[in-house]
Amino acid sequence: MTAPVFVVEDFTAGGDGRYVLDGPEGRHAVSVKRLRAGEDVVLTDGAGRWAHCVVVGTEGKDRLVVSMDAVAEEPEQTPRITVVQALPKGDRGELAVETMTETGVDAVVPWTASRCITQWKGDRGLKALAKWRATAREAGKQSRRVRFPEVADAASTKQVAALLADADFAAVLHEEGGSDPLATAELPTAGHIVLVVGPEGGVSPEELAAFAESGARPYRLGRSVLRTSTAGTAATALLLGRTGRWS
Repeated sequence: MTAPVFVVEDFTAGGDGRYVLDGPEGRHAVSVKRLRAGEDVVLTDGAGRWAHCVVVGTEGKDRLVVSMDAVAEEPEQTPRITVVQALPKGDRGELAVETMTETGVDAVVPWTASRCITQWKGDRGLKALAKWRATAREAGKQSRRVRFPEVADAASTKQVAALLADADFAAVLHEEGGSDPLATAELPTAGHIVLVVGPEGGVSPEELAAFAESGARPYRLGRSVLRTSTAGTAATALLLGRTGRWS
């Protein structure tokens, strides 16, 4: 079984190589995971820096003492995969972020599409964005990642079009006839892939036109139509397999 992952802000260990994991992460390690001396753990900042550690002992209910190895850096994988995710209803946004993170997406961009029922405005929008980011962090830990996906601020259609224009491969998932299968698309072996997942009501003709001007073509995943909260995960898995990142 792989070692559990805990998030830290820095890797400053004592002169004897010991490090104390405290706060909420330490409490989770001691009181929930009930880690004991001799067990392995991984500490990470979520941005690629990480260290393998061995538990030395505990101090109270919220302090885990570990012996830390040298800090390593996991390089960014290529091609980078970003999913532009239209805002779903209810908690399906967190579901999408969670499963895409577990699958291996590199970045998620919330998109306020014209046909989105959910709208992020004011404090409600800030709270929703914070939930997406917290979900990415927790899913990153659960899936043993040391480089968590970035969750950007909510983007407008104009901002999404600009992102697509800079991509090495840009695609819009679209189920209508005439769309090419994503499974046979010619993909880059490096650079940046950006994939757009529309809302429950679909991508509007105006949005499709704007994205087409930015170089994004429509593609379909298969014969069935997936929910907006699951399409990004399925497409990410397909791209990771086809680009060799799962090899």
